[in-house]
Amino acid sequence: MRRFQSIISRVVALHVVAIGVTSILMPLALYLLLDQAANSLHRDALRGQASTIGSFLRPQPGGGVALDIPTELQPLYSGGYGLYAYAVLDSTGRVLFSSRSDGTALFPPEESRLGDWFMRRRSTGSVLFGISVARAVGDRLYWIQVGQDLAHRDVIIDDIVSSFFPRVAWITFPILLVLFLFDILIFRRALEPVRTASNTAAAIGPTRTDVRLPEQAMPAEIVPLVHAVNQALDRLEAGFRAQRDFTADMAHELRTPLSIMRARVDALEPGAARDALRADVAAMTRTVSQVLDIAELESFVVREDARADLQLVCAEAVALMAPLAVDSAKTISLSGAEGPVWVRGHPEALFRAVRNLIENAIRHTPNGGAVDVEVWTDCVVRVLDDGPGIPESERESIFRRFWRRDRHDSGGRGLGLAIAARVAETHGGSITVENRRGGGAAFTLRLQPAVVS
Repeated sequence: MRRFQSIISRVVALHVVAIGVTSILMPLALYLLLDQAANSLHRDALRGQASTIGSFLRPQPGGGVALDIPTELQPLYSGGYGLYAYAVLDSTGRVLFSSRSDGTALFPPEESRLGDWFMRRRSTGSVLFGISVARAVGDRLYWIQVGQDLAHRDVIIDDIVSSFFPRVAWITFPILLVLFLFDILIFRRALEPVRTASNTAAAIGPTRTDVRLPEQAMPAEIVPLVHAVNQALDRLEAGFRAQRDFTADMAHELRTPLSIMRARVDALEPGAARDALRADVAAMTRTVSQVLDIAELESFVVREDARADLQLVCAEAVALMAPLAVDSAKTISLSGAEGPVWVRGHPEALFRAVRNLIENAIRHTPNGGAVDVEVWTDCVVRVLDDGPGIPESERESIFRRFWRRDRHDSGGRGLGLAIAARVAETHGGSITVENRRGGGAAFTLRLQPAVVS
């Protein structure tokens, strides 16, 4: 399952779910809290009003009780226009005093219980929120009922609660959305060291085995992974260096015994056996030299300011390989640019690449054929031969080390083209091959122009 492969995408997906759930639960929780706070305020207000009504009860000499509400407070309980309604009941449930026009209780007497209680009742289509409080006056117990019509114009707390969802709760979603956008920016900033480490890791290669991923700015959760990767790179660098040093040392060590063998072969009596041995020693010497070249190219780095005259490099390579072409009854020529063609590169390394391309062309060109070397001002070298060409299925394979499908039984070891490809890679260039229309192969080496200082 390839969805949510990145950390940011996973965090974003989880945040979307969290925002959806929070945008529903948060307004609901706020609504419940507001409703609870409104009910608490109502209870406190009604309890205070019940206590006030109780303070207005006056015992009478005949054993009854009178309700003496001050004139200035009477509008508070004035029937349909008052903010509060009250009823005073005796212990038998008989209504003694009531602010209602019909003189009835606010709530059925049988629902009264010892202590405070709260309830809602429908009265004339409105909601009545009330409290019933027991109060002793003299030696008798009375029940004081106080209620508040929630539809009254002065009751605004319940209106705030009821309008919270349609008018206020919707704002939580855009607020959470803004926080979500900030979260994305924060996570991108927090993961910037990881992106930097990825770019650093992409630069690690055979010529830059000493590069390591930075651990200082990494998030604590990723530091163990980065540390483990750096340790693995240390082991790989040690193994790579040991292999490279072994190859170079072995090639160097083989040169001396090969020189001794050549001297001893030259001391033999002339004949077919000596000629065969001399050819074998020459082939071995050439293979060892190529192995040494590859070992050197593994750690070869081209400086940014390195410059080489490509035309001069090709001229020297053609001059060196001309005797080999003549001995093989083949011709070789140099054409194209007549003046310097400055490229970014190392002259000796480029010389090896062009020489190997020319040697490969001479080896696969039949007797009487021609090898053409073209140098162009756009930093391109083309080496053309008259051989049988390269099958399309093998055009990538021929640049691998020790790969051979010789078009002739030429005794090559499959290293020359690998060296040329490696030189092109270290110079930031490329090498390709295609078949010519009239027969033969055309190898194209493309390089970068020299940096102008």
